[in-house]
Amino acid sequence: MSNLFLSIPLYVSGGSMRAFINGNVYVSFRPIRKVEAFLVVSERVAKTGSSGEILEIAERLGAEIIDLGGKTVLPGFIDSHMHLDELGEYLSMLDLRGVRSIEELKERLREFAEEKDGWLRGHGWDQELFKEGRWPTRHDLDEVVNDRPVLLSRACLHAAVLNTKALEVTGLIDWESKDVIRDENGEPTGIVKEDAFTHAVRKFDEIIDEGEYADGILKASEYALSKGVTTVGFVSVGERALKVLSTLDSEGKLRLRVKAYLNPGENLEVLESLRRLGIRRDFGGRRLKIGGIKVLADGSLGARTAWLSKPYSDAQTSGYPIVSKERLERVVRETHAAGLQMAVHAIGDATIDMVLDVYESLENVENAGHRIEHASLMRPDQIARTRRLGVRLALQPHFVMTDWWVIERVGEERAKWAYPFRSITRAGIPFGLSTDSPVEPLDPWETVYAAVTRGKYEGVPLAELTPDEALTLEEALYAYTAGSAEILMENDLGTLEEGKLADFIIVGSDPFEVDENELKKIKVLETYVGGERVFKAE
Repeated sequence: MSNLFLSIPLYVSGGSMRAFINGNVYVSFRPIRKVEAFLVVSERVAKTGSSGEILEIAERLGAEIIDLGGKTVLPGFIDSHMHLDELGEYLSMLDLRGVRSIEELKERLREFAEEKDGWLRGHGWDQELFKEGRWPTRHDLDEVVNDRPVLLSRACLHAAVLNTKALEVTGLIDWESKDVIRDENGEPTGIVKEDAFTHAVRKFDEIIDEGEYADGILKASEYALSKGVTTVGFVSVGERALKVLSTLDSEGKLRLRVKAYLNPGENLEVLESLRRLGIRRDFGGRRLKIGGIKVLADGSLGARTAWLSKPYSDAQTSGYPIVSKERLERVVRETHAAGLQMAVHAIGDATIDMVLDVYESLENVENAGHRIEHASLMRPDQIARTRRLGVRLALQPHFVMTDWWVIERVGEERAKWAYPFRSITRAGIPFGLSTDSPVEPLDPWETVYAAVTRGKYEGVPLAELTPDEALTLEEALYAYTAGSAEILMENDLGTLEEGKLADFIIVGSDPFEVDENELKKIKVLETYVGGERVFKAE
């Protein structure tokens, strides 16, 4: 008996104990390491090994024994970049993903308006799919709803179409800005982008009361757990969201692990408060931690607001930065000095240049863990520079599927730089996978499928142009677990190695035993956080 106890770390004394036996357990993916069983004590993996070994220890300790019956266990997925509050709102919005025409959009809005009172929101349309070959306008929406505000956001969450009532109540009808699109007569079309879009969303959010807002975040966190996501990097966190998360965590209602990346504040007041109070990375509670600061530096390829070094191939614009280099430098320097992690949204290659310039000006940047979010159009020289600076990347493979038009948007030569996952892997850059949800589906198996297939079964042109940029299944699963833990700077997550937090999922199929075109059909049966079951499929 003494030899058995000597083989278990000292922290096992006290706390709940559970032994999981007779399983197909993936401890890690790089290298792939499998065991039959493991013991969880006080939220951590205390011991891994054979079923016989773990069963013997469990019986002597009086631990609860759970027979996995041969099922497959994986480390919990870690979504390194998503929007928890927006996901909560999206779950009750009008779903416009996959809509193929403006007429279909109008019909869905008509049905939604009959069921819902008050202001109306929807999300997910993409004008590239519309048979009319144009963007929707306020007049399209006015034909359906003209007596209350309507906001329908594009799939990228960098643009939206508003009806006339929404333009009026948000004040955008009188804005003089490039972000409020106008027709040849100078009249607003109803399309708003970037700053104007953010302003409109903020006005719509103001009508949501605190209880409803908190319910949305809680609903989104439970939804994430049902998809096998045990930790999220929640980016663009405002003061309202942080307050709700802190309350939920202190009340023991937050079962999802959340690493929060805060908006710095219009006048950097949030960042200044963090510095003044001495709040550094990893400050927080049981499930909630502060990670750092998030800044948007450009827009999206879909809205042609991502900033490119040369003009788009299908429009007379290069996009534009939505933060000046001077402001970005100030935010990054103050974040760096405060001991917080920086996360900068940069999709276009010109934006990536600007961000790397700012990062390179910092002292000891190699060990700071600063991030670039998306890095959608990344030149080979930028990949090498990113590696040299020790910058980490949060990538979204499902963008490959959604941005199926990218070759037309940037041209064939530049499209070879689009979503260069394998080149990033070969360069040795630390990166994690994510969804930017609700921009893309939160389901990790959709993301893994996109990373591995690159849309070849759907006929995505980029898959044919850049087949070598697909990840292997092993690489994708590593990036979605240990890789994401690394860019979140979470040393206790990402694998089921002894001493790590026991966050794991039980799935219906071994991903290494199914055809790659079946990966997105894998189902999550159970989800555990800290060894406690937080979801079970019905």
